Amino acid sequence: MNKEDISHWQDLIMTTATEVGLKVLAAIAFWVIGRWLIGVAVSMVRASLERQKVDPTILRYVGSIVTVTLNVFLVIGILGYLGIQTTTFAALIAAAGVAIGLAWSGLLAHFAAGAFLVVLRPLKVGDFVTVAGVTGTITELGLFTTTINTPDNVQTILGNSKVFSETIQNFSHNPFRRVDLKCQLSGAADHRAAMALLREKIAAIPNVLAEPKVDVEILDFTLVGPVLVVRPYCHNDNYWQVYFDTNRVIREALGEAGFPAPMPAQNVIVTQAA
Repeated sequence: MNKEDISHWQDLIMTTATEVGLKVLAAIAFWVIGRWLIGVAVSMVRASLERQKVDPTILRYVGSIVTVTLNVFLVIGILGYLGIQTTTFAALIAAAGVAIGLAWSGLLAHFAAGAFLVVLRPLKVGDFVTVAGVTGTITELGLFTTTINTPDNVQTILGNSKVFSETIQNFSHNPFRRVDLKCQLSGAADHRAAMALLREKIAAIPNVLAEPKVDVEILDFTLVGPVLVVRPYCHNDNYWQVYFDTNRVIREALGEAGFPAPMPAQNVIVTQAA
């Protein structure tokens, strides 16, 4: 190989290396700038939805979908710039998607259930619910999972398909909630006076609603005496405060008013033969 051939090959290698290096640097620049633009676009979409007072659940869901979609387009665009056949790449992605879909059908079921939860809105972030045996406040409704914080401050994560397929009790949907309690009276007590006293005292508990009025009625009878049902109404945020305060008022109000304590009693009749 003479000097002219060596020089030719050196020039060819240098030219090719320069072109490839420039394309790689350009691809890196496109990736950095593209990621920044995606962040700006997602922020603009979220800001626009926030101005329209869209629910936070939908904000997170839409933000995740937009981010994933734009990132896929960015990768395909960079590969096309580098000279890689994006049609082939798209076919590979489709084939991989089918394979992954067959292998991870449960994951796709979670995704579909998440979409239905967002559209139908049986619950949203901030609601106090019972779902699949878990009771707590929803902190996040994601693409595949729903996160619930239980009253004892334990984070619980459920698959969206599990949430959508189970019975959902949403305690935050209605403007108020009923507290159900019972009060055992002595058979010697004046039940009318006790019922009137409890209605008055419980209605004065903070956060008990004036409408609907407090229900105090006879629910059942036992050997001890009549059993009263006590039902104040309150907002869901005040449920446990009203629950405990009502129990305390039942005990203190009846005791201070001098009502006899309920005690089991039996009458024994002895008959002697003549």
